[in-house]
Amino acid sequence: MAKGPVLIDLDDDEPAADVAQAVPVPDIVPPQGQAMQSAARLAARKPSALARWFWGLALSVVGAAISVAAWDFATSLVARTPVLGWIVAGLLAALVLVVVIIALRELAALGRLSRVDGMRRAADIALADEDLAQARAVTHRIIAFYKGREDTRWGRERLSERMGEQFDAEALLNLAEDELLAPLDAAASREVEAAARQVATVTALVPLALADVVTALAASLRMIRRIAEIYGGWAGTLGSWRLTRAVFVHLVATGAVAVGDDLLEPVLGGSVLSKLSRRFGEGLVNGALSARVGVAAMEVCRPLPFSKRHKPSTRGIIKRALQGLFSKG
Repeated sequence: MAKGPVLIDLDDDEPAADVAQAVPVPDIVPPQGQAMQSAARLAARKPSALARWFWGLALSVVGAAISVAAWDFATSLVARTPVLGWIVAGLLAALVLVVVIIALRELAALGRLSRVDGMRRAADIALADEDLAQARAVTHRIIAFYKGREDTRWGRERLSERMGEQFDAEALLNLAEDELLAPLDAAASREVEAAARQVATVTALVPLALADVVTALAASLRMIRRIAEIYGGWAGTLGSWRLTRAVFVHLVATGAVAVGDDLLEPVLGGSVLSKLSRRFGEGLVNGALSARVGVAAMEVCRPLPFSKRHKPSTRGIIKRALQGLFSKG
């Protein structure tokens, strides 16, 4: 059989393919900020009562075992080699002293956080009741709270001089914001911008699955701790975790941590956001959610509630934080 080209005739009356009947291309899921959402759920998750009992009993048993073993080791060493034994006993005593000091510092940190929370609640009551006497009491408490900080000296002096000129609770607390808290607000906003930029960069550039979640949680912990320090409510390890959990519980309850692209569209524009790569878009959304967490942390750590004039703009913080990571062109 001879080999050669084969000619296939097509009927002229065969209908052409209809584009409208083609299977539609599935829409690409927009970036959702999965790293920040996972970090928020992890931080906001409340351990069960059974888990708390387990860890409490486990730590008690381990602590008792370590204490008995250390005591037996020191006493047996004293019996065998008195000089070396007493040296080890002194080291153990120094270790116990350091642990006690750390515990006292944690308690003091929790106490300062409680003072901040108490001042903010008292200010809310004064504003709601329009109570000038209560507002003056809150203002005196704030001045005393920042008494040892040199960076607030000028604001404290100005506030003390002008307090008598105010005859309205809202005006007096607004004066405290203007003279004393405005510089602290600016410093806290810079911390939020730095954390948002870090989370956005790591999410966009590091392809590891859990690296973005770990980075988001670590950056949030560090950011919340720094914000607490700026406002004077120094937070230890327990205090930092308590603040972090309070912030994320609030955001998860309100659903604010589940939305990020709505904040980016006014900054980037919807068309630009849709053209970004998946990874880069996730980074920007995670950065936007970090900024939202930072604003919530400022509200929690601040000794006064924000007035309308001083309330930070989340979109403004996002724009300043992410302006070097993208170009509208």
